[in-house]
Amino acid sequence: MIPFRPIELEDKETVQRYTLTSKRRNCDLSFSNLYSWRFLYQTEIAEMDGFLLFRFYADNELAYMMPVGEGDVHRIVDVLIEDARSKGVPFRLLGVCSYMRAELEAAFPGRFTFTADRDYFDYVYLRSDLATLRGKKYQPKRNHINRFKAAYPNYEYKELTAELVPECLRLESMWCKANDCAENEALIAERRSMTDALKHINELDLRGGVLHVNGEIVAFTFGAPINNETFDTCVEKANTDIEGAYAMINNEFANRIPEQYIYINREEDLGLEGLRKAKLSYYPETLLEKYIVELQ
Repeated sequence: MIPFRPIELEDKETVQRYTLTSKRRNCDLSFSNLYSWRFLYQTEIAEMDGFLLFRFYADNELAYMMPVGEGDVHRIVDVLIEDARSKGVPFRLLGVCSYMRAELEAAFPGRFTFTADRDYFDYVYLRSDLATLRGKKYQPKRNHINRFKAAYPNYEYKELTAELVPECLRLESMWCKANDCAENEALIAERRSMTDALKHINELDLRGGVLHVNGEIVAFTFGAPINNETFDTCVEKANTDIEGAYAMINNEFANRIPEQYIYINREEDLGLEGLRKAKLSYYPETLLEKYIVELQ
């Protein structure tokens, strides 16, 4: 029997002992995400034979993530398959990236089907691209930023601290009213996750920024590491009445993320046309494919 238990704030060190040294760059492995979304996915973790295991529910169906660690992948996946069988449900893995697919196919030739889950592909950028916006392709972004600076020359960027969280929540409340959050279950869930993360800003070691214009907050963002070279931008919100606010907070934040992070993962587009267009407009270095994996 696998000793699964609900993920808790106190599990941060345990989880990051596996994830920070891993080569995996998918946003699902950011501890901030794992913890703040636990209410929706009922996320559980376990350690076994050198691996960290994840069990959760997506759309009310049991699922697992690819184990993180070193050792006999074949054996540990077989144990997960048996866990699903003991519960009388089909076995499936979610969020399986291409290199994980290759690992599974080598260990279990012909045993699994792989279905691309495009709405959940991660957009991974070079931090240096987002920080410098060099080159012709980024000219539109630089134009947005220049117009913002011309209109608001006295703007201030501040590092996100616990003292600034109430301001962020007020802006998020305004954003929600403008975007009809009350009518959208996904946005309601996002708000709950974001609020819980900000409530534990220090315990989660969140890093973020706040943009002020004339003393009023117009944008904020925050994130946390996925591994030792990839940083996850979990949330970015801005007042859409302030032209260039999104471009400005994005650029300011990228310039303050430590240089050890070569990559910035800006997560999925969830199949939303506007969000997909916006994420593509920053030219990701990698569109991190994810697959749904099921037994044949």
